[in-house]
Amino acid sequence: MKGTVLICCFLSLLLLQATAEEEEEEEEEEVEEFISTLRDRSHIDETLRLATEEKSGDYGAAIERLRKIYHTSIKPMEQAYKYNELRQHEISDGEITSKPMVLFLGPWSVGKSSMINYLLGMHDSAYQLYTGAEPTTSEFTVITHGEKIRSVEGIVMAADSSRSFSPLEKFGQNFLEKLVGIEMPHKLLERVTFVDTPGIIENRKQQERGYPFNDVCQWFIDRADLIFVVFDPTKLDVGLELEMLFRQLKGRESQIRIILNKADNLVTQDLMRVYGALFWSLAPLINVTEPPRVYVSSFWPYDYAADTSRDLFKREEISLLEDLNQVIENRMENKIAFIRQHGIRVRIHGLLVDRYVQTFKEKMSYFSDPELVFKEIVDDPDKFYIFKSILAKTNVSKFDLPTKTAYQDFFGVNPVSNFKPLTAQCSYMGGCLLDKIERAITNELPALLSSINSGKQPGLSSCEATGCGEKPKNRYRKN
Repeated sequence: MKGTVLICCFLSLLLLQATAEEEEEEEEEEVEEFISTLRDRSHIDETLRLATEEKSGDYGAAIERLRKIYHTSIKPMEQAYKYNELRQHEISDGEITSKPMVLFLGPWSVGKSSMINYLLGMHDSAYQLYTGAEPTTSEFTVITHGEKIRSVEGIVMAADSSRSFSPLEKFGQNFLEKLVGIEMPHKLLERVTFVDTPGIIENRKQQERGYPFNDVCQWFIDRADLIFVVFDPTKLDVGLELEMLFRQLKGRESQIRIILNKADNLVTQDLMRVYGALFWSLAPLINVTEPPRVYVSSFWPYDYAADTSRDLFKREEISLLEDLNQVIENRMENKIAFIRQHGIRVRIHGLLVDRYVQTFKEKMSYFSDPELVFKEIVDDPDKFYIFKSILAKTNVSKFDLPTKTAYQDFFGVNPVSNFKPLTAQCSYMGGCLLDKIERAITNELPALLSSINSGKQPGLSSCEATGCGEKPKNRYRKN
């Protein structure tokens, strides 16, 4: 009897061992099958040159020189004539020193988050961006470089002045609750910052988001170096929210790239039809002679579907990576160009405010009502040649001039008596505001750009190195 029991126990142990071995073999086969379905990512590191070391010293010296030019030559006029209240764009040190920003926009569930996961190799990790067939991303997610993997709350990002996101506080606490930061050590994030946005849902009213969604998008659009607008074959319709988004992108066409994602879900013939339908939908929204570049592929970590244009999709993906790498390589040039463009707008604003002030003083008499006189000037500036005089006397393009209604709002908040004319904006030690900003636009910033392109170490100008002892000239003051 005992022998029979022992034999049964022994057979049961053998059966359990065999079952465990079979389950282990099945798990190994599933892992091998899963690994075989993953796409090779070696071309990402190779195209983006992540293995090469950056010349951080030269880049840091150029950034410091750019920051000094902005603070000494552009910001004084910006503050004197309250440019920030006209354009609502104040440049911080964090924005000057920040990495290039890549912004992902588009309808819900088209693969924006999956694309970021793929580029950073975050799939199946604890910090991968959540993806799914339903609307998943309800926050603005900023992915930046950090020493360790961690998440950062929006209120912390806005409170930290060393970051470039402190101006986002103006959109309210409801928005900051929808702002999330992720820091992680990654070679690509040492050179670029990714921003994932909530998907556009046409059947949801903007007010239901609890914060000004379009205004927040505009803030990120104004600061983005590259903008990926992502679609997939099932979401090509254009509604009110997407139409508003493309209005906000006007003037930024050179930064826009259209992505037709999940292209391997279609056979070639259907893909051609979808491609045509995409252009048909977007044609009324993109009013430029040269359409933006369109990339057709499937941007996620798994292999392309069978019987699809694999070679085409691979070439399209490499082209997109080269485009991204170009932005990274030219980040210093783009930043200098951005500061120079900002300086040009500040200079135009200063010239216009000066002209309004001068015209007001010329039209004022002892018995005049100041409010009525200035209201007449603001309501009909063409009668007093405000804008035409700026075009005639300075090298300003009419396409760079702000609208007349913008100054009606500006002077509605800021009385004209708050501003001094440019003739009074000079000092013996500091020089004239107009001279400094013009020198920065025409000499200092182009010289810094030339030094970057030629590979020279950016240095001080001759005046900063030796000291200029001559008294600043005021070209507006009569002798």
